[in-house]
Amino acid sequence: EVNIDMDKQQSRLYEAVRAAMQENIQQIIAEKGFKRSQIHILDALLKLRQVCCHPSLLQLDSVNSAQAQSAKLEQLMEMAVPMVEEGRKILIFSQFTSMLELIEQRLTSAGIGYVKLMGKTKKRAEAVDAFQSGQVPVFLISLKAGGVGLNLTAADTVMHYDPWWNPA
Repeated sequence: EVNIDMDKQQSRLYEAVRAAMQENIQQIIAEKGFKRSQIHILDALLKLRQVCCHPSLLQLDSVNSAQAQSAKLEQLMEMAVPMVEEGRKILIFSQFTSMLELIEQRLTSAGIGYVKLMGKTKKRAEAVDAFQSGQVPVFLISLKAGGVGLNLTAADTVMHYDPWWNPA
């Protein structure tokens, strides 16, 4: 587990979202009661998790996706690039497919080969074979799509960008 501090811009956004959600949740609880407000509470927690992963996941008009910074994504790249240079084989899991797409853009910019497995992936076996055979050093996997029937013995490193979170 790696603890990562958000930069000032990301911290300010987190605090703004937290404050807005807290006020909203308090109002909803006052109107509906705690039991009937649980879905709203879970939604608020989800939004805070998204800010921590990358501000652009919120898809807010006030967040310029091209300029948004994520301390977590920077840390991931600071770890992954030297690992790939060492010859490591890395699995990167995320609950958010949109986060995997952001990681994908950064890997492409760094010239790092990868395959990905998401719910919409049609050629699952080809992606697995490319990773297992060493054609690419990184495998991006959505937690939902990767949860069944995978045997990725070539991997020596596993990164959970955002660990699975089950509100139940």
